[in-house]
Amino acid sequence: MRKNHMFALVLSMHAGALMAADAVIEPPMALIPAGTFAMGDAAAKAPPDYPVALPVHLVNVPAFQMSKYEVTVKQFRQFVEATGYQAASLCWKHTAANDWGMERVAGSWDANAYPKGDYLPVTCVSWVDAKAYTAWLAAQTGKPYRLPSEAEWEYTARAGSRDVYHFGTDLAQSCRYANTNDKTSNAAIRKMIGKPGVAVRECDDGQAFASIPGMFEANAFGVFDMVGNLNELVEDCQHLSYDGAPANGSAWVTACDKDFKIRRGGSYSNRENSTWRGHTGDDNSASWEGFRVALGMGAPLSAPPSALRFEADLEKARTAARAR
Repeated sequence: MRKNHMFALVLSMHAGALMAADAVIEPPMALIPAGTFAMGDAAAKAPPDYPVALPVHLVNVPAFQMSKYEVTVKQFRQFVEATGYQAASLCWKHTAANDWGMERVAGSWDANAYPKGDYLPVTCVSWVDAKAYTAWLAAQTGKPYRLPSEAEWEYTARAGSRDVYHFGTDLAQSCRYANTNDKTSNAAIRKMIGKPGVAVRECDDGQAFASIPGMFEANAFGVFDMVGNLNELVEDCQHLSYDGAPANGSAWVTACDKDFKIRRGGSYSNRENSTWRGHTGDDNSASWEGFRVALGMGAPLSAPPSALRFEADLEKARTAARAR
């Protein structure tokens, strides 16, 4: 039902008048150079019916652009206000209601139990919602914005490193580069559900839940929060292994396993690395999931004024957050 709504929305966006080009908040983008990398993790273990990062295989990734930051509440709000789009109204959250420690309850991108603010990354949005946003952004700007492929995501997250973290193997560095499951977030989750979350990093990044994008150091490609803050939705549907995966960096969207989509990276509530693969239903949403966008090389490389203004505002928000 919501898929049909999304496609109808896209058609109406193309048929209707476009917003003034400079009014649309375009995301600041980083140029990701072409390259070949070994995708996957030889040490990965495969839980039953869950995607695994095996077999390790070579992928040739053409140059492209990746948004430097996760999409924020402010950006998603502009889309919703312009279109009247109805996003997910149920959201997974940390709760003490069950032994699993999580429960799907009423909640949306602008009404949930977690910290709110225009410059926080948008959460409680589904893959369908993310696709609707990127379609709208593409229609408004004339640029083919889209979700990144799983291969593009991992290539960007690694940023030239052969390790499962772009910063190397010293996990004491985690809190420099990622809002991960550290002492602060573990304490906050313990308070919410009455027990600790997953194994905690022995460092403290000072962030209990999702943080303003860019609060931590960028990787070598100039992209922020790739292995922390939020699990990120990508274009690909679920395949339980990489057997038969494309070797050209494109999204794998055929012969899908069930109605699941792939999510990548760690979040404030877990500590997954650049190779970890998770899954989610296409209309599922969670307080620890968000997304970023990508562009092929056919789009201009120069940053539009709206992206420059938005990045300056984002820096002001980070400065205020650090002061607090």
